Amino acid sequence: MQRAIQFWIHSYQSDPVAFGFELVSFIVTVMASMMLAINAQNPDMTIVYPFFFVGALSQCYAALRRGAAWVMLLTAYFTFINIFGFIVAIGWWIP
Repeated sequence: MQRAIQFWIHSYQSDPVAFGFELVSFIVTVMASMMLAINAQNPDMTIVYPFFFVGALSQCYAALRRGAAWVMLLTAYFTFINIFGFIVAIGWWIP
């Protein structure tokens, strides 16, 4: 248990700003996935995509601060794909 506590403490102490952005990312991404799961029969993606966008963007910035190149690249992709998905969901572009 002590190792788990030390893990969280170290994560915060190594970069408190990145830790805060990661916390925001976690909260809004969990909220988005919960909304998606609850409304799985007919989800309103115009609500879900912005939550995933904020989660991906905040995690992308945190990964940049921490120097986590592959995490940053993956979350940058998620950021852009959520913009694209939102544009499709509001009907601005129909593929």
